[in-house]
Amino acid sequence: DPIPPVVSAAVDAGVDLLITHHPLIFKAPKTIDFATPLGQIIQHSARHGLSIYSAHTNLDIVSDGINDILAARIDLTDLVPLEDPPPGAGKGEGLGRVGNLAMPTTLMSLARRIKESMGLTTLRCCGKPDLPVRRAAVCSGSGASLMGAFFASGADVYISGDMKYHDARDVESAGLGLIDMGHFASEHLVVDVLTRRLKAAVEAKSMPVAVEACSLESDPFIAV
Repeated sequence: DPIPPVVSAAVDAGVDLLITHHPLIFKAPKTIDFATPLGQIIQHSARHGLSIYSAHTNLDIVSDGINDILAARIDLTDLVPLEDPPPGAGKGEGLGRVGNLAMPTTLMSLARRIKESMGLTTLRCCGKPDLPVRRAAVCSGSGASLMGAFFASGADVYISGDMKYHDARDVESAGLGLIDMGHFASEHLVVDVLTRRLKAAVEAKSMPVAVEACSLESDPFIAV
């Protein structure tokens, strides 16, 4: 996220380009008021020559993007998009992913493994703890809009973030599983991967560019 501490740190370090996942502007404002948080970030960036580039939906849908990275962390194989790709998209592209677990397990065992491997303090789980899980669907970020695609996918469990109460009830009624690992955790894992890829790309072209991951960001929600 291009939040004030991240932008300020980039300016202080003399960074020319800040690459984020979430855009600074989701909806085009009619005015830019420097007294607002958004206006202050824009003003601060402009005054110090900091450009901000955000790879959002394109990084979600692209092959080998966030959803493929998330699926790989959960050990899913034979991946296909959870939702059909938009017109003009390349092979393997689309929102979310559906795949087979390398080793079948139960819902609770999978939830515990995800919590441990992702370094989470907590996550939310819905469904019978001993539900057999062989096939899983994932969607980075907020996955509530793809609930219909999940039910039609043949997956036993849906792994995403920002899930709603009534989504959980629908999953429960369908005899399936739901794991809400949180919006932040399901997307932030791309930072280190993207950093490595960009470093490799600039080194391959012998470009005098330094690429560094920002370590200042954390989940805005705190489990109490």
